[in-house]
Amino acid sequence: MCTYKSVATHQNNHVLKLLYTLINTNLFISFAAVALTFETQVQLGMKPQFHPYLLLIFFATLFDYNLHRLITVITNKEALNTDKHRWVKQHLLLFYMVVAISVIGFLWAVFYADKKVLFALAPIGLITLFYSVPVFKTKKNIFRLREIPCLKIFLISFVWSSSTIFLPVIQSAAPPDIKNIMVMLAERFLFVFAITIPFDIRDMKADARQGLKTIPILIGKTSSLIVANIVLLLFLMLCIQHYKNTSLLWLNYAFSFSALSSFLFINNKKLQSKHFYHYGILDGTLLLQGVLVLLFYYLQIFIQ
Repeated sequence: MCTYKSVATHQNNHVLKLLYTLINTNLFISFAAVALTFETQVQLGMKPQFHPYLLLIFFATLFDYNLHRLITVITNKEALNTDKHRWVKQHLLLFYMVVAISVIGFLWAVFYADKKVLFALAPIGLITLFYSVPVFKTKKNIFRLREIPCLKIFLISFVWSSSTIFLPVIQSAAPPDIKNIMVMLAERFLFVFAITIPFDIRDMKADARQGLKTIPILIGKTSSLIVANIVLLLFLMLCIQHYKNTSLLWLNYAFSFSALSSFLFINNKKLQSKHFYHYGILDGTLLLQGVLVLLFYYLQIFIQ
């Protein structure tokens, strides 16, 4: 007879398998980008609502994150034997399907997108593209934007903050409040910067072999974690100052929960040993922040 415990274990295995698939296909991080774009709508005083640019953000993120893997598959098949790319090797057909869907979905979203949105995304897209592919190539070396010392984390933070903020701003009917938008960009930049440092710590050996100079390579692991915590604190302080005398004061509850949970995730050594610490937990902080903002948005409406 099948016991309750065995049924529960079986169901948990299915849930974990689904979660692993979402993470490995980069669908998880793509949903996180959409959640942050919803968050921007709320920060602009808009009602959270579906818009075609959400599909553009989703498929652009899905394509970009799988592009790095696709380049590796094409140019360095030996890398498929590493732990980082093991899932791709075991699910190569599914990987190619996801890449194809991301390309088709992105092109479809571009076709229906407003020209203003495309003009805003074009520079961001080029920066993202040249981060992975060579800017120029000679007989002796290949130069990518990522070769510039410490630029990697700044590029990632800039692309995430600008892409998830500019699209709702462009589509908003209200006149843009430049000061408010700049502060929002700073807040999101700081948050992404803080949770990206542990990724650079993880990649220290690989980056050193490639001659890349990242913050952890230059100042060490311990000092890098201190920097991550300081930047996370700056994010929270900026949010509190930004919304303290506004009708969006309740946003600080969402950002406080987000900052506190991210602080625990960044500094918890037990979690750092988990298989999906980076792509599940740390990437999940982006999704969590968007969900928290939406949760408190509807909660304050219910209370009123």
